[in-house]
Amino acid sequence: MTRYDDGAERTFVALPPTQGRGFAQTWWGRAWLKALEDAAMDTAQVKTGRRLARAGAVGAVSVRPGRITAVVQDRDRTAHRADVLLEELSDAQWDRFADMAVERSGHVAALLDRDMPPHLVEDAAAAGIDLLPGMGDLEPECDCGAWDHCGHTAALCYQVARLLDQDPFVLLLMRGRAENAVLDALQAHGCAPAEESGSLPEGVDAAEAWEAGHVLPPLPAPPVVGEGPGVPPSLDTETAPPLGVDPSALAFLATRTAAEAHRLLVEALRSGHDRQGVPAEPTVAQDAVRLAAGGPGPDAWDRLGEGSGRTREALAVAVRAWRLGGGAALAALEEEWAVEGDTLARARAALESAWEEDERPSLRARANRWTVVGAPHQLRLDHEGRWWPYRKEGGRWVPAGGASQDPATALASADLSTGDEP
Repeated sequence: MTRYDDGAERTFVALPPTQGRGFAQTWWGRAWLKALEDAAMDTAQVKTGRRLARAGAVGAVSVRPGRITAVVQDRDRTAHRADVLLEELSDAQWDRFADMAVERSGHVAALLDRDMPPHLVEDAAAAGIDLLPGMGDLEPECDCGAWDHCGHTAALCYQVARLLDQDPFVLLLMRGRAENAVLDALQAHGCAPAEESGSLPEGVDAAEAWEAGHVLPPLPAPPVVGEGPGVPPSLDTETAPPLGVDPSALAFLATRTAAEAHRLLVEALRSGHDRQGVPAEPTVAQDAVRLAAGGPGPDAWDRLGEGSGRTREALAVAVRAWRLGGGAALAALEEEWAVEGDTLARARAALESAWEEDERPSLRARANRWTVVGAPHQLRLDHEGRWWPYRKEGGRWVPAGGASQDPATALASADLSTGDEP
């Protein structure tokens, strides 16, 4: 069968060595590695490949339809050509993919943002198109003579997982089409014939309009967002304030409200916002921390602390967490919960794979917190599976950095933290 754009090929320069981090940060990158790890007959070869990839032993990676190739060096510097084959999609499957993608504008927007949301893959699968490889789909070839995945092909797969994290179009190229060919096909399938759109009556009922959504006129352009929030009116007047009203606190509240409204508008206009869930309304205690993070005066700071049930010191630590990650970081600071079932299994697997065996720190677990034995460092797991680094200062655990999907990366940021107050 002929293939569309068979000559397409991309070559990626060799990536540098990496230590203390997972190879795949995105869910599709992890799915790629799962296809390798589930199918490999010899787990020792998979571990060898991971070590070689970490050491930077994989050379430039060539990606073309149906095949990835690289030269991988053993520890003794012997070079081997490693190839991994992946079945290309047929022309009919590509046509179905384009039809499916243009039905939901979010699919196209996600790809342009170098994102591959789960619902895109699920919709493709429903159309009979497997974008991500499954068990046994990654077929190895290596001049070392191995009949199954060897350390060289495994190393190549681990390195490609890093490329997939950066650009899911790499996967589509392996499946048979380069980025420009995919985008051209999406554009072609998304255009309605002029005579069809011109034949529609001026008015139709709601059901017909819904069915004919692909020929309706586009939505108006989104509003233009200014560079920053507006400035609230001045409260500096000669009139005495009413009893119980603090003008400085009121001015601060108005300023923070304008800033929050600007942030929400920017977020609403961000690509992919329509695919995000609606966050829960913050509690009074959480909103007090948000306001305190805006730098109020001493009196307002004390009022925010009292209103949220926190001391000045506790509010300062909460503000540090908020500045690192908003409500999620604050929850990691103040919530302690039991990690059980599948969540516990995934957490243990992440901790097991984050370090080489001789580099793994000794950790003592309690609830969702893992403390490094003999060091003032701690990891906290949130409900989204992310790890937050903590450091002990003055007898109190304080946030030491932003969240990471990889516990080794999070713990490294705790080690580097200077512990400065916000």
